[in-house]
Amino acid sequence: MKSAAALPEERKNALLDDVLELVKARLSFLVLITTLVGFLLGWRGPFDWVLLTATLLGTALCAGGAAALNQWWERDIDSRMKRTRGRPLPARRMQPQDALLFGIFFSLSGIAILALFTNHRAAFLAFATIAIYIFVYTPMKRISSLNTLVGAIPGALPPLIGWVAARGNYNIEGCLLFATLWFWQMPHFLAIAWMYKDDYADGGFVMLTANDPEGRVTSRQALLYTLFLVPVTLLPSMLGFNSPVYFIGALALGLAFTAFALRFITQRSRNAARNLFFASIIYLPLLLGLLVATKR
Repeated sequence: MKSAAALPEERKNALLDDVLELVKARLSFLVLITTLVGFLLGWRGPFDWVLLTATLLGTALCAGGAAALNQWWERDIDSRMKRTRGRPLPARRMQPQDALLFGIFFSLSGIAILALFTNHRAAFLAFATIAIYIFVYTPMKRISSLNTLVGAIPGALPPLIGWVAARGNYNIEGCLLFATLWFWQMPHFLAIAWMYKDDYADGGFVMLTANDPEGRVTSRQALLYTLFLVPVTLLPSMLGFNSPVYFIGALALGLAFTAFALRFITQRSRNAARNLFFASIIYLPLLLGLLVATKR
């Protein structure tokens, strides 16, 4: 039997685990990575660690706040799906009002930090990310399968936030970062939608897979967006932003990613979708790392 003295520490650990799950720590970490890449690509001159810290802290708070607000909004739906019913709110380990206050506080704090220590453009992009994610994408998941197209917008904004925080303005290079993340998310999300199609149906989400029992449309769209992604990722080198080494590496990564999408379209199985999902997880950090390493 565990001692009474150990129980408070266990409760602290359990609370920490619930908070990390509430803010979707792994997804928020990916947001920080893409924000960092945008900042590094946009920065010129002597490095400003204070500005970078403020950018990452503000974006992290916004990402965590948006995740908490999303789970507060969808707590009843999460309770109906196997993969989400163990979250803090549907499992009743956390009160809804606590999650709501947590989400509002973190979101506002993140926007304030970006506005005070970076610039108003970056703060506005962070506000737009939260607003689209919560007030457009979240309710749209119950209305239209086009929700994936909309949901990819807030997912693609973080690298642009990093770019604007570093550079102070928008330009084609920053917009290419946005486009890269937007197109990457489509096969990534479509693979997830196919893997958990029954779960999404139980939750009442209107996904593309709901009216595509054989996966023909889902797999074709996954391939289509992957094919569009390839030329988008080659543009930084073609426009002179990156060296020819980047062109070769991005092309090789794009062709490998496309191969997994082709396998999904020929097999249309859960295993093929899972392989496409993991390929997307490997592809993105390699591409972003290559972008930074070959920056001119």
